[in-house]
Amino acid sequence: MSLKEKEFAKLIKDNQGLIIKVSRLYTNTLEDEQDLFQEIVLQLWRSYDSFKGQSKISTWMYRVALNTAITLFRKKTKSPQTDELMDYHHSDFVEIDDEKHQHITTLYKVIKMLPNVERAIVTMYLDDLPYRDIAENLGITEVNARVKMNRLKKTLKQLMEKHA
Repeated sequence: MSLKEKEFAKLIKDNQGLIIKVSRLYTNTLEDEQDLFQEIVLQLWRSYDSFKGQSKISTWMYRVALNTAITLFRKKTKSPQTDELMDYHHSDFVEIDDEKHQHITTLYKVIKMLPNVERAIVTMYLDDLPYRDIAENLGITEVNARVKMNRLKKTLKQLMEKHA
């Protein structure tokens, strides 16, 4: 394995949570999630040489992951969509109580109801990305990212209450 391949493998290992989260929020089945994960990794590898370090590595990875997810999501809109939730969530990796697990399950469900751009904003916000990075990833202003997220908080709260 070359040095470049080793660096890339470490990058993926260190940031796999980001890729898993994007994959989970843009798919409805475990199989689709795994396929999207692989596609994101492939796209990251293809564009790895073009990363110039002008932004944080996580910002670049989000951009590639979200663009890949949204592109595949658009292609799949021709096939029937289901409202199924996966049999597992990130709680498989962290032990939490049943009430918290239900809350997280509902949160994933309502996030999946959001349009693509809003889903991306929430995903990055939940990963504690600064508004500057969110804005850069989406090609909007930082102020616009803040406004959108404040509106999304209200929307998510309403959806959570409705689907709880």
